[in-house]
Amino acid sequence: MNKGMILYKSKYGSAKKYAEWLQGMTGFECRALPKGDGEDLSRYETIILCGGIYASGIAGLPFFKKNIGKWKGKKTAIFCVGASPYEERACGELKARNLTGDLREIPLFYGRGAWDEGKMKFVDKTLCGLLKKSIAQKDPNSYEPWMKALMDAAGQSCDWTDQKYLTPLLEYLKL
Repeated sequence: MNKGMILYKSKYGSAKKYAEWLQGMTGFECRALPKGDGEDLSRYETIILCGGIYASGIAGLPFFKKNIGKWKGKKTAIFCVGASPYEERACGELKARNLTGDLREIPLFYGRGAWDEGKMKFVDKTLCGLLKKSIAQKDPNSYEPWMKALMDAAGQSCDWTDQKYLTPLLEYLKL
């Protein structure tokens, strides 16, 4: 079987859940993203990052950017996890904003995560509260899909994680 490494950075557990599911489906090694340089990953044929989306950034991406030059010729992919439903345009914008330079050609995959304000850290809860207040001032008929999802989930505990979101990544890996 193809030797691979799944690195994940998960604040609330959804990216970790997807990484562990992916590990079970591929047989790849899986571990939380190391801080700093971490170990040498050059012995792996495939390197995948699973990271949550926070404030339009992908957790773990700085490590990936720092090391991508060492992984020439490796199969790489990024699987990001967010609370919003999948939307092609939003994923395109996320990719354009985050995958620049040497990361531009890396495929980006998306899985829907979870939402639980009760588990959020103070800063995240505060930022989400401010965002909800801002959105609430708009006409609900003008909401983008992510706005509607945020307003619908407010005050609830939701878990939208599903292994089906890994299918496009598995097809890319050809496993």
